[in-house]
Amino acid sequence: MNYPDEKTYGNKADIISTVEFNHTGELLATGDKGGRVVIFQREQESKNQVHRRGEYNVYSTFQSHEPEFDYLKSLEIEEKINKIRWLPQQNAAYFLLSTNDKTVKLWKVSERDKRPEGYNLKDEEGRLRDPATITTLRVPVLRPMDLMVEATPRRVFANAHTYHINSISVNSDYETYMSADDLRINLWNFEITNQSFNIVDIKPANMEELTEVITAAEFHPHHCNTFVYSSSKGTIRLCDMRASALCDRHTKFFEEPEDPSNRSFFSEIISSISDVKFSHSGRYIMTRDYLTVKVWDLNMENRPIETYQVHDYLRSKLCSLYENDCIFDKFECVWNGSDSVIMTGSYNNFFRMFDRNTKRDVTLEASRENSKPRAILKPRKVCVGGKRRKDEISVDSLDFSKKILHTAWHPSENIIAVAATNNLYIFQDKVN
Repeated sequence: MNYPDEKTYGNKADIISTVEFNHTGELLATGDKGGRVVIFQREQESKNQVHRRGEYNVYSTFQSHEPEFDYLKSLEIEEKINKIRWLPQQNAAYFLLSTNDKTVKLWKVSERDKRPEGYNLKDEEGRLRDPATITTLRVPVLRPMDLMVEATPRRVFANAHTYHINSISVNSDYETYMSADDLRINLWNFEITNQSFNIVDIKPANMEELTEVITAAEFHPHHCNTFVYSSSKGTIRLCDMRASALCDRHTKFFEEPEDPSNRSFFSEIISSISDVKFSHSGRYIMTRDYLTVKVWDLNMENRPIETYQVHDYLRSKLCSLYENDCIFDKFECVWNGSDSVIMTGSYNNFFRMFDRNTKRDVTLEASRENSKPRAILKPRKVCVGGKRRKDEISVDSLDFSKKILHTAWHPSENIIAVAATNNLYIFQDKVN
């Protein structure tokens, strides 16, 4: 399915910058470069159209962030939505956090299908009436109306980040969340907008000594005191907030020793971690760097237990990828609901899936040509040099402007959402 306001690649504002299912999978939110959030809702199954159960249609669209200007630093603050995180549903309304580079907002999304009528002090148009003309008292009544979905900002968490926010993560206590930028991580309470606690600060006294930055951070899914953050040096630190108020000293440090035979000019750039995700069980963490996805056991710090090559055929192309800046692309990675399969994106609108049990992997393509409704996706293969088979694509003909950076997996079913520039594709297991 495509993004609702579909345009060609020309309109930068429509480029999707984040995708996130809510905890039930009934809603799917996307954020874009224009600061908008579009929420899709899953269709309810009807008796005569059983196969329609997987379809998602637009539920609500709202402008989350506007472009701003920092007059002190003479800097423009982009409206682009960097991350969206849902809160578990407690009542009829839905709540989500959205963030751009500087400001996190808590949005309430609610439905209204009744409107009050029969005010005493206002007329039907909403204008105030002259009290002298009021001779009788009316009891206001609620009348049914067409369903309206309203999005209202309930909290605005601003002015706490000097650098660009790259991650937000809701704690398992559902009272707090954290926001991370290049050098600091802050802990917020949902009720308090004017104060946050700094829990990680890696900024050196002299900025010339800066050697690494924070690239991603996430809370443990079950233990509210534990979180991880990854760095541009390819390391992951696990911190325990019970140990001290400022978590500058990590509890665990995950790093794979570098193979000297693979050392090159690009080693440091391609080892930078672009995403880190706890498994649903909380036992593993998954990290994505430029060429690989790694799975780490929380009990083993010296090396990952699994390493998956996403697009190893690009190793010989790093020079040109550096020249066109693609080497700095930040790919995300996601687990399926049972932590048995992982998914991440690549170039040419390809995305990869790795089955952890069978060790099988597949490359699929999200594109207009092969995604007619209910069409079955065919696995794709990339060939490196030599003779190319009919169904293979040469590494030299890959389109590096078409990249899948953002994906999401339904929390309990085999339904995935894949953002390919300004198109959103939703795929599901074949329904018989």
